[in-house]
Amino acid sequence: MSTPTLNARPSMMDKSTFVSTYGDVFEHSPWVAELAFDRGLTEAHDDPGVLADHMGQVLEEADPDRQLQVICAHPDLAGRAAAAGELTDDSTREQAGAGLDQCTPEELERFTRLNDTYQERFRFPFIMAVKGGNRHTILAAFETRLNNTPEQERREAVIQIIRIARFRLEDRAS
Repeated sequence: MSTPTLNARPSMMDKSTFVSTYGDVFEHSPWVAELAFDRGLTEAHDDPGVLADHMGQVLEEADPDRQLQVICAHPDLAGRAAAAGELTDDSTREQAGAGLDQCTPEELERFTRLNDTYQERFRFPFIMAVKGGNRHTILAAFETRLNNTPEQERREAVIQIIRIARFRLEDRAS
C-alpha cells in the first residue's frame, strides 16, 4: 500500500510556491513554511504526516517569543471573531466541524467567560485542535487547562497548533 501524497508535491516546489501553498497551515505565520523549506524537502515530505512533522519541528524549535506570535495569531474558540465572521476558512470549518457554530446562548456565554479568564491568566488565546471533538469536550478541556502553569500552557498550545496543522495538511491531501 502506498502512502498518501499531497495533491501538489512539496518536494517539487520552489520556495515561493511552497510558501504560497502552505504558508497558511500555521495560522497567519508563513515563516514556519519558509523555514521548513529552507531546512530542505525530499520526496518523503510529499506525505502530509511527514510534512506536518517537519513543519511542526520548526515551531517546536522556535524561541518562546516566536511561538507566542503563532499562538496569538489564533482566534478564540467560539469567540468574537467567529461571531463577526472574521475567521480564516480553515478555522471556520474546524470550529463548525466541532459544532461551535451551534452553541446555545448559555454555551456562548460560557465560552466568552472562559476565553476571557484564560486570556487574562495566560495572555494568549486557548488553543485546541477541535477536529473530532465537540463543544462539550472543548469546554471541559478549557476548564482543566486553566489549572496549568503559563509554561505548561504555552507548550500545550504549541502541541495543539501542530495537531491543527497536521489535520489541515491531511485534509488538503484527501
